[in-house]
Amino acid sequence: MTEQVTFKGAALTLSGGLPKVGEKFPECTLVNQEMQSIKLSSLQGKPLLILSVPSLDTEVCQKEGRRFHMEVAKFESKVQLIIVSMDLPFAQKRWCGQEGIKNMVTLSDFKYKDFAHKLGLEIKELGLLARAVFLCDHKMVLRQVHLVKEITNEPPYTVVIEQLNHLLAKT
Repeated sequence: MTEQVTFKGAALTLSGGLPKVGEKFPECTLVNQEMQSIKLSSLQGKPLLILSVPSLDTEVCQKEGRRFHMEVAKFESKVQLIIVSMDLPFAQKRWCGQEGIKNMVTLSDFKYKDFAHKLGLEIKELGLLARAVFLCDHKMVLRQVHLVKEITNEPPYTVVIEQLNHLLAKT
């Protein structure tokens, strides 16, 4: 089923349906800051907190990135934080440098749109990714999904961190 989101109340359509909790997270090819293609599965081995954002050049995405960077730092390398956008890798690298972000992997979907298509997150009208948060275990099994229905809103930070704590307590 195709999901819908809104932008300032105006309805937008996503390219497909989201994966379900309990499913293996789809394998995706993305581009890192060095313009190298990377398989998302190469980052497995510990729980993954994957953020999908429209653009790191927007205020809400910047706040989200900074907040999760700060929250995940408390877990002392037990969690891999990944943020995916359609931004060019150069813009992602610039943002990380400006913000002092060091413990977050930024990946771009600009080249392949593999992440957008396999997760159903491309906003058809904008060509950007919808705002969503995915929590996977160390084997890349999806444990939580949060699609933010109004893309100008921030995700439920407290809920996500509680779920992350719960996941880590099980491992």
